[in-house]
Amino acid sequence: MTCISFVVGTRPQHIKLASLIRAFNSLGLEYNIIHTGQHYDYEMDGIFFEELGLPEPIAYLGVGSGSHGEQAGKIIIRIEKAYKEHHTRLAIIPGDTNSALASGLAAIKLGINVAHVEAGLRSRQPFMAEEINRVLLDHLSTLLFPPTTYAYMNLLKEGIDFSKVFLVGDVMYDNIVLFKNYIDKAVLPECVDGEYIYMTCHRAENVDYPDRLGSIVRAVESIARVYGYKIVFPVHPRTCKRLIKYGLLDRLSNNKSICMLKPVSYFTSLKLIKNAVVTLTDSGGVQKESFILGTPVVTMRSTTEWIETVEYGWNTLVGCSTHRIVKAVGYFINNKPESIDPAKFYGEGKASHRIARIIKDFLE
Repeated sequence: MTCISFVVGTRPQHIKLASLIRAFNSLGLEYNIIHTGQHYDYEMDGIFFEELGLPEPIAYLGVGSGSHGEQAGKIIIRIEKAYKEHHTRLAIIPGDTNSALASGLAAIKLGINVAHVEAGLRSRQPFMAEEINRVLLDHLSTLLFPPTTYAYMNLLKEGIDFSKVFLVGDVMYDNIVLFKNYIDKAVLPECVDGEYIYMTCHRAENVDYPDRLGSIVRAVESIARVYGYKIVFPVHPRTCKRLIKYGLLDRLSNNKSICMLKPVSYFTSLKLIKNAVVTLTDSGGVQKESFILGTPVVTMRSTTEWIETVEYGWNTLVGCSTHRIVKAVGYFINNKPESIDPAKFYGEGKASHRIARIIKDFLE
């Protein structure tokens, strides 16, 4: 009887499953996937199950959008039934989304063990939604799998029993090793010709405030004008809505130097990062992927969970200041950081197999 449930609900969580399920398959571990439905359109969800070869979820909860409380409440109510129906003994939960916290709370209330993949990451921003989710989830989990030494030490400093904490490496690094050939073969959008800067922007603290989003738009316009590079910008649905609401969309869509796209697939995104001169982002994942793929990154935040990317000169934190964004991009255009082997930071591509082995031993 299957007793392991992977719980996902968003694009980043789906991606984290790719190398994990292959590691579980190699050890003969049975599992199922429960999908909360936090992301529910094809570009943000279905395309990733197809591209990454993930099994179909055994349960789809269909929670959709809503406030943090509304989403969490729906997930807790619906996933309790799914856990019971599918006899879950261990819920494996990647990431720091509302789906992650709510499914962890539901599990622990039912006496189900929780394993948190990507545990221990800290931004030091106590009111950031992801920070709240990850801290609470870490402190209720039975098994914790931090991806880096910094994350491991965060957990110990917070008083979590070291016997529950396993420094395994990063499953996203595993993915890039696993799918190298797929990344290289990915077809880029037609507008990508010559050198370019790759941009993503979706965080609530940037896009939900017209002054901050306006500052970022001005920076993008300046970068295209001053440095002469095309900006390749897959637009997150949330960001698109805000650009329309604040009257900023036309400024970008009418600029011939800015290539606005619908959300792209995982492999396409990684190839766009790999081939870019610089990436400009507020995504934690894109920061790390840029570091791994050898592309310097300018981060539109004041803190980062991926400390090593800054310490080794591959990432600059600039907030949403127009001047600082433009200046930092210019610096990286003219200065390539010293080459670093990311394998030593992220577990040499073996994180998923370490997690699978630890879980097999735990269940036995």
